[in-house]
Order: sequence, then C-alpha cells, then structure tokens
Amino acid sequence: MSELYIRVAEEENEEPMEIPSEDDGTVLLSSVAAQFPGACGLRYRNPETQCMRGVRLVEGVLHPPENDWGNLVYIVNYPKDNKRKMEEIDAATVVKIKRGFQKTSDLIVLGLPWKTTEQDLKDYFSTFGEVIMVQVKRDAKTGNSKGFGFVRFTDYETQTKVIAQRHMIDGRWCDCKLPNSKACPDEPMRSRKIFVGRCTEDMTTDDLRQYFMQYGEVTDVFIPKPFRAFAFVTFADDQVAQALCGEDLIIKGVSVHISNAEPKHNNSRQMMDRGRFGAVHQLFPNFPGGSASLAAMFDRSQYHFPSSHV
Repeated sequence: MSELYIRVAEEENEEPMEIPSEDDGTVLLSSVAAQFPGACGLRYRNPETQCMRGVRLVEGVLHPPENDWGNLVYIVNYPKDNKRKMEEIDAATVVKIKRGFQKTSDLIVLGLPWKTTEQDLKDYFSTFGEVIMVQVKRDAKTGNSKGFGFVRFTDYETQTKVIAQRHMIDGRWCDCKLPNSKACPDEPMRSRKIFVGRCTEDMTTDDLRQYFMQYGEVTDVFIPKPFRAFAFVTFADDQVAQALCGEDLIIKGVSVHISNAEPKHNNSRQMMDRGRFGAVHQLFPNFPGGSASLAAMFDRSQYHFPSSHV
C-alpha cells in the first residue's frame, strides 16, 4: 500500500504541510506534533455546512472522517492556554530581539558631590543593572572632581530606566541623561557656552559661578551691562553645557531657563551687523584704532539671544 499523506496547516489561510498516515489510514497525533509542537488534535471545515468539525482522536490516534481523509486541509488544534502562552512568549521574544539591536550610550551624570569616586558611582548604578563603564571627570592639574561623570550600561532597558528618574548619590540629587551629541547625532557643532534667561538683578557673576560649578568646571560668567535679564556661562566641557540646555533651574529662588548660546554663522543678524559696521566706518573713517576697534566693538554681539529674552 502506497504511503498516504494528509494536508495539515496551522491556520486556514496558511500553506499546508503534508503529514504521513499509518498503514491503516490513521494519523498519529505524535506525527502532527512533530511538525506542530503542542498540537492536541485536528479539525476541518465541512464542505456542506461550512462549519468546523473535529477529527476523532482515540489514545493518540487520529481517525479519518468517514474513513477518508480526502483533499481537505486539516487545521491544528492547540490547548487554549498553551496557545496564548506561546503567543506571549513569541511577542516577548520579538521585543527582546528588537531591544537587542538598540545600543546603549555613555550617559552624563550631573551634579556629583566632590567626594564621589568611580567606585561609588559603580556601586550605585550596579543596583539598576550591569555597568560597562564609569568615569568621574577630574581636573588634569589638581585631580579634583569636576562635579560630573559618565556611566554606561549593558542593557538598553536599564539605560531607559535610569534616565527616567533622578538619583540620590552620596546625599545629593543628581541627573542622568544623554548628552546632546548622542541625542542629536546630526548636530553640526557643540558650544561650551549656555544662555541663562530670566535672571534677576540681584544675581551676580559669583552667584552664577557658584551655582553652575556643581555641574562642571566654569571658565567664564558674563552678565551684560546695563542689565538685560540674561547671562552667559561658559563651561570647560561642551558636554556639560549641552546637557543643561532646555532645563529650567532654580537660582536664588528664581526659575531661570537654559538654552544654547549659538554662534552666529551666516544668519540675518550677522549680515545686519556687517551693514552697521560698514555704515559707521564710512561716517567715522578716522575712528581711533580704525577697523580693529570697530570690529572689536561689534564682536560683542557675536552671540544671538533667544527672541523671548531680548
């Protein structure tokens, strides 16, 4: 007797697979389960009534309907709980694989206490997940901490969790975030200078310097005179400056807004300044110091201010 195959599929609209039958025309459930793990039976659609019918199963043996398998396509039955569980497992696997392609980045940790060491940083962040790297930025000459550092995790999910909250490290609240260079890889340049808007007249350069030193080394603080409710702060590290952009901070009880102090390259204001320079030079050709003095005078406006603060 030639070997007979029946057509079996997981769903009605899927391509069927041929499963061998036994010499007596029956099909072993184990033969079906070998191709469709977890299968507990078969069903088929009755051509006359268009209803689904179950195939008789006796002690692991599937019997053909009306003693003939015919050319029907038989659909695999699964236990409901097992099928649901398998679908959940498959979905979780897809998510895990997808996350596996997302690489972690170096996160900047702002506001570190001066006493915090790299071991302290590793001990703290290891409670969230496996840590690949930690670094506390230090002054090259003195070896003292600059008040910020970096951490990198193995798992992307851990990185996301860490960014989403503030952290109490050595008794001080710290922020952990992606540097702007990582969040916006197409950014053409990174400035070490930030624009501090909504300043009040009682804020001095020393006040601003002392406040921003908690984030990193401050190289310059500039408050224009006459007072115009803003200031510029320059850091030694551009990553610290970029990480603060977009933040609202409280200084002396006042909320100030931090934004980029973007160098003016080929913008309309620069063209306007050039026009003003040319006009003044024509009016005052014998201006002391000539072009150099005029250039220095207009160089003070080399940074544009956010329109909301001018």
